[in-house]
Amino acid sequence: MKELTKAEEQVMQILWKIKEGFVKDFIEYFDEPKPAYNTVSTIIRILENKGFIGHTAYGKTHKYFPTIAKDEYKKTFLKGFVRNYFENSFQQLVSFFSEKENLSIDEMEELVKIVNEKISDIKK
Repeated sequence: MKELTKAEEQVMQILWKIKEGFVKDFIEYFDEPKPAYNTVSTIIRILENKGFIGHTAYGKTHKYFPTIAKDEYKKTFLKGFVRNYFENSFQQLVSFFSEKENLSIDEMEELVKIVNEKISDIKK
């Protein structure tokens, strides 16, 4: 799966939120200054070519829908991120955030709880 540019990801975040829509529907979700209709339309066509978006035609207009689930992209993106920046080690990722982002005790305890629950699930 290809990675998305910042603009493509912004469009996909909107589509994952609204589930389906026309170009004008996407534009409503952008902050001011809103991008031009043609700009959004071009990004959508690029995403279609990459296989992230499909459409249903209604004459000359198209209603767009995601063909890749947000969780599926998130999983692929995170694996690539960890591989490229943390030597393929989730341990290094967690260590980085616990040291550099000044996680609170509550946040660290929540991480430990999540890991312990996952370990319990795997052992079952």
